[in-house]
Formats: sequence, C-alpha cells, structure tokens
Amino acid sequence: MSESQLWDDVDEYFSAHLSPDDETLQAALRESDAAELPQIAVSRSQGKFLQLLAQIQGARNILEIGTLAGYSTIWLARALPADGRLISLEYDPRHAEVATRNIARAGLDKLVEVRVGPALESLPKLADENPAPFDLVFIDADKANNPHYVEWALRLTSTGSLIVVDNVVRGGGVIDADSTAPDIRGTRTAIELIGTHPRLSGTAIQTVGSKGYDGFALARVLA
Repeated sequence: MSESQLWDDVDEYFSAHLSPDDETLQAALRESDAAELPQIAVSRSQGKFLQLLAQIQGARNILEIGTLAGYSTIWLARALPADGRLISLEYDPRHAEVATRNIARAGLDKLVEVRVGPALESLPKLADENPAPFDLVFIDADKANNPHYVEWALRLTSTGSLIVVDNVVRGGGVIDADSTAPDIRGTRTAIELIGTHPRLSGTAIQTVGSKGYDGFALARVLA
C-alpha cells in the first residue's frame, strides 16, 4: 500500500466514525462537481474540525474568506446559534451561485450571507458597516493575499477571536525561501506576520489525508 493510499484510508476511517456525512453535504459536493468547480473543498474531517473550533469559540459571528461551493460554509454555519451570522466572501459569481443554492438547501440561508467580489474590495466595505467583532475568521482564498487577509481579520476581530488560515504547507513548498510563486510567498509572509505580530499568538499544524500533504495555521487574537 502506498503512503498516500494509507493516508486516504486512515482519513476515511476517522471520517466514518467522527465526521459522518449526510445528504446535504453530499449534495453540496455533487453540485460543485456538476458545475466543474475546482475540487479543493475541505475534507469531511477538516469540516468537522472547523465546526468544533466554532463551537469551542462559542462563535456567534463568523467570517469566511473564500466560499467556493459552500461546503466549509455549511460546516461552520451549523455551529452557530439561531441568531448567529456568517458572512462568506467569494470572488467568482459562478461559485457564489452554487454556494448560495447549497446553503439554502441546508436550511442555513437565514444565517449565511454570501458576498460576491474581490475580498480586498469587500473587506473595507464590511469594515465600514462596523459589524460586531467576528469570533472566528476562516481564510481559504487566493494564497498570495493571505497577509492582507490576516491583517483585515485583525481589524474585524477582538480579544479571544480565532483566525484560521488553510493550506499553509503548500506540499512542503512553504519552506522555500527563494520561491517566486505568489502562493508560497503570500503564505510565508502570513506565517511570519502571525509569528511577529504583538496581537497574535499562533501555530501551524501539518496534515495528511484525502487532501494530500498540507496544513493550517491557527492564531488567537490577544488584544
């Protein structure tokens, strides 16, 4: 058995016992595939992990940067109370259309708002609304802009909030200091920002599984 097959099998074992699938989540993935969206959604285990983080936070307000087909959005929104709110920012109108259908099918459309447009344009508009601080921010969009997304997350959160940055390992490429790839440079800058910012305490975790070799960063807002 290859190493990658072993990762897949272990991931499936954990998912089957700890992150049971349901028709709503399966339908969201089918809709995504039918629309030929990139197959880059979080895995079931990762979705459940995000949901647990939101529940541990006692999150009432969640910001997601990068919606895709709304698969991770559904996991996160299911952790919210009845009067909670999740705002998800999506660059691609076609992705947002698929996500909106999936979120409505999940019965979460009263909790979730998908905003379409470049996140670096949507974020200042959101800040102008002076929203309640977000308890959790999940960053899973274009990696080149990760440092900007972390900085905006800091502006839109408060003490005790949690910032999660996905896909930070880049198949190991994150350690290449000489890389000119925008995704690697953006990810490295975001990691270094988290490590040096006086208002953040963070770490990064490597993962293997059905999504291959990758990982995520977690940062808690200190003040």
